[in-house]
Amino acid sequence: MGNEESTLMDENQTPVLEAPTVDALVKYIKEQNVKHVVVMVGAGISTSAGIPDFRSPDTGIYANLAFLDLEEPEDVFDIDFFRQNPKPFYALARELYPGRYRPTIAHSFVKLLHDKGMLLKHFTQNIDCLERQAGVPGEKIIEAHGSFATQRCIDCKVEYPDDKMKDFVAKSEVPHCLECNGLVKPDIVFFGEALPREFHLNSQLPASADLCIVMGTSLTVHPFAALPQRCSPGTPRLLINMQRVGGMGGRPDDVLLLGDIDEGVRKFARALGWEEELEAVWEETNPDPKDREAENAPPQTRDERLQDEVDRLTAEVDRTLGLSNAYEQRVRERLGELRANEPGQSSSSSSSEGLAHVFPHLAHKSR
Repeated sequence: MGNEESTLMDENQTPVLEAPTVDALVKYIKEQNVKHVVVMVGAGISTSAGIPDFRSPDTGIYANLAFLDLEEPEDVFDIDFFRQNPKPFYALARELYPGRYRPTIAHSFVKLLHDKGMLLKHFTQNIDCLERQAGVPGEKIIEAHGSFATQRCIDCKVEYPDDKMKDFVAKSEVPHCLECNGLVKPDIVFFGEALPREFHLNSQLPASADLCIVMGTSLTVHPFAALPQRCSPGTPRLLINMQRVGGMGGRPDDVLLLGDIDEGVRKFARALGWEEELEAVWEETNPDPKDREAENAPPQTRDERLQDEVDRLTAEVDRTLGLSNAYEQRVRERLGELRANEPGQSSSSSSSEGLAHVFPHLAHKSR
């Protein structure tokens, strides 16, 4: 059934909520003693943790990886490319590996749901393991696109030890299987690989929920995007997101909290009377009390956070892979072309644009 047909059908349904508002939803949760909540999340709940964006045209990781000798930046997550050259992935893995980033307030909200005995299942599109780091048990999590939580040989499928994997990733080196010497890869779903079996086994679970919460996702990647539609008619659905997505708001019992996700989570927790509990749960994820001073400082803008991560990433990729003399020459030539095209600049003058922000040492050497 298409989205339009589904929306028309839903409009004729008798609402469960008194109104499509947060207050009405809170009343439903308390009066119905809600105990089976499914949560569905995407990259948006991790943005405020500082994890770099992948697809932003200027500051995204893919945009900056395009300056490496990759035919397509997405090749770094392609299984066939990985078999031929795993080094670009492991240069990237060092930046994304669990332990570098603190869970956000949204991750801690999911942990609070679990603590209260209300979490039926948490579905995530993310590979960052921040739910686990926040304290959500692994058996409650369905990582639709896999994660860094486990790893195995791509040939014989034997699992690889966590401690050894961590050591290799820290050095941006490629681990090999202890059994057959094949390449080892985290259990992240690459292009060309099937989704985890656990996702398919649990994909009908939303039908048995008494509340669905969707946060930080565009709901454009299938089959994950279909999960909210599998909630039974009459099951309230809450969207905490920057914008309306995936037909959310089309049912009479849909509630929308649009805007900053962390602010939306806090607003919902405040309405539930959970605000202090939530902040306490989030504080448990703070690895060092000395970090509180830094956290109270004026926050960086989103672009500043992303640029910091991109700068660190590209420096690490450069260090790890090394650039061939021929490729260095192509970059220098490109820098020269960009400078020559700048008003009032010659090919020998300096530039702060072009590729200089990606390979600053090459810009220096080409002067």
